[in-house]
Amino acid sequence: MQLTVLNEAGYAEAMLGLSLSYLQPIERMPEVAVRLSKKGEPHSKFLRQISVWFDITASWTLWRQFATYKVGVETQSASTMHKLMSRELNQNDFSVPISTYLLTSLNLAIGRKDFEYAQAHLPGAYLYRRIVCTNYTAIRNIIKQREGHRLGEWAEFISKVRLQLEHQEFLP
Repeated sequence: MQLTVLNEAGYAEAMLGLSLSYLQPIERMPEVAVRLSKKGEPHSKFLRQISVWFDITASWTLWRQFATYKVGVETQSASTMHKLMSRELNQNDFSVPISTYLLTSLNLAIGRKDFEYAQAHLPGAYLYRRIVCTNYTAIRNIIKQREGHRLGEWAEFISKVRLQLEHQEFLP
């Protein structure tokens, strides 16, 4: 899996909004925000205002599960129709090695422009790239719900998110 944080935005605005709620100077809000983030919803609703954009390449298996997180998450992805048929596949196109027989079969289908066959036989290990726009509330939910999940890519996802986000203090 590859995961890169492309951008984070809205922290200052979220702190300003929080200062309005508490009628206190904005300088005090980071401390208040950390305390509220530990209380969870609805106390941490300011986290919805901090947006994060990721560039993620992960297996189709992970993306099927990722679809659970529709609220607060938007994605744009590579077109399977165009990407899949653009060149022969190799083992680097999969999160785990696939059989030589399957790889050859897929490449034969690509060579004869048989998209339906290639799509139907594409394994869940196929790597798929998406740009994801979300917020800290959704990220917290993903971490809480997927930590310790038996699909190892979730542990990798969580680890990479924890390493790259600017505001670790808001993560569970």
